[in-house]
Amino acid sequence: MIRIALPNKGRLADGATELLERAGLEFEARGERALQASLGGEFQALFVRARDIPEFIADGAADVGITGGDLVVESGRELDTLLELGFGRCRLAVAAREETAGTDIRQLPAGTRVATSFPRITADFFARSGVEVDIVPVSGAAEIAPHLGVADIIVDLVSTGSTLKVNGLREVETVLESCAVLVGRPGALDDPTHGRSLKQLVAALESVLRAKNKRYLMANVRRDTLPQIKRVLPGLTGPTIVDVMNDSEHVAAHAVVDARDVYRIIAELKELGAEGILVTKIERLMP
Repeated sequence: MIRIALPNKGRLADGATELLERAGLEFEARGERALQASLGGEFQALFVRARDIPEFIADGAADVGITGGDLVVESGRELDTLLELGFGRCRLAVAAREETAGTDIRQLPAGTRVATSFPRITADFFARSGVEVDIVPVSGAAEIAPHLGVADIIVDLVSTGSTLKVNGLREVETVLESCAVLVGRPGALDDPTHGRSLKQLVAALESVLRAKNKRYLMANVRRDTLPQIKRVLPGLTGPTIVDVMNDSEHVAAHAVVDARDVYRIIAELKELGAEGILVTKIERLMP
């Protein structure tokens, strides 16, 4: 079995489950609190803390896993990023109390206390900046630390910034950008036993991600408008044109387009006399 370590809860769990299901891997678990689940065929899911997933993979307990890029960096384990998955986007940022004067981290006094649940990344960041700080490790709720006198500033995950604002903090500087990633041990894709199946898994997930913001558009158009249609419907490599049975004046134009452009494309097609316009979602898209 190929073991895939997945977050058991939190911001990454839902995205990981949805992605795998859309790729055709169906979860079959004994109960909601099961620590393992069959994904069909040769794949098995292991549900663990997102923070522990890099360790599980590095130690051989799992073959690949889905977790946050920030957690991979914090683990310090040597892993290969097989695919960036796009969801769970956030940033690890330095934040200070709102009433603090303009904060240039390079001008922080030596011994400034920094509360964070990412001590490795934080220490490396300030070392590169040439600033000596005292790291105050916390397991969560770093936002309260400056107000309790536990720390002067914090380094924590930020997505919208609303949590910082509610807690009287402001973002000062970004340490790193992060999103969910599929990771494996170095050389996992070349493994003689599981390499082929892992490459197929990566391809399946990639096809789902590629299709996410695309739509398949079809329309019946007049043959004499094809030069304009090709401009309106560039598609991936140009529109596919198919003859309409028993109609010499019209053809069917098919193309894959960006979802954000659909409203404009439909309007332009209507101006060119297009009929029978149909737009559908795409489950997967292979190059």
